Amino acid sequence: MHHTQDKSSALGQGVIIFVFLGALTLLEYFIAVAVNNTPLLIVVAIVKAALVLYYYMHIGSLNDDDHGAGHESYAYKTGTDRLGLWLFLLSDAFVFLGLGVARFNLLGLTRPELAQLFGLFVTNVLLISSFSMNRAETLMAHGDTKGFMNWSLITMILGLGFFVGVVVIEWHTIPAIAEPVLILFGEHAGFVPLTASGTAMGAIFFMMTGMHAFHVLTGLALLQVVRSKAGKGYYSAEKHWGVEAATIYWHFVDVVWIFFYPALYLIGKLV
Repeated sequence: MHHTQDKSSALGQGVIIFVFLGALTLLEYFIAVAVNNTPLLIVVAIVKAALVLYYYMHIGSLNDDDHGAGHESYAYKTGTDRLGLWLFLLSDAFVFLGLGVARFNLLGLTRPELAQLFGLFVTNVLLISSFSMNRAETLMAHGDTKGFMNWSLITMILGLGFFVGVVVIEWHTIPAIAEPVLILFGEHAGFVPLTASGTAMGAIFFMMTGMHAFHVLTGLALLQVVRSKAGKGYYSAEKHWGVEAATIYWHFVDVVWIFFYPALYLIGKLV
């Protein structure tokens, strides 16, 4: 990966993008509360995702020229690995796209009875984790292993905080859709919502947040592996593909939530 910015400029760019993302997230919330304009909420989410993809996930690096490097060179292997990772993320995105389509197909312009302020809080926690991960990668790209270790640890703490907020707190505080009854035997064995109205709502909510939470956990595991290798001096400014891969994956998790947040917390009216 080629870096044309000096260290301070690269770090400064990360701050600017984070400020824009934070402002757009607040704008989303006020649009939902004040006018509940679905098309405008979708536009804001697309703009946020584009900022993360371009500036934090370096999607433009897919076009990096390896300057004729041989197939055994680090530059060539990194370019190949990068393409493979993006193809995997593209295939994974279809899973989340399917969940999004199911949400609007089954619920239309209604939404679960969730605390919008709490949704705003956990969303900002995840956005801050993207900022800290961008900072961690930037520092490693400039040879600062200690800085990477510190900021990646902050990312993991924030990611764990987001997971606890959604799974441990949100799952146990939402109304009837979060109160399943266990049927041990019979044709309908398993967990089912207590109310008929909560069946589709509960299924959508738990599938969307559950699948995303699983990706948060795998992202945390990947970060721990990368941090372990970084602590042993495995990466340098010239060779740090593992760090870049973990960073791209973490930002992908953020991009997914950029769309899931308005779909669950902002768009539509309460039943």
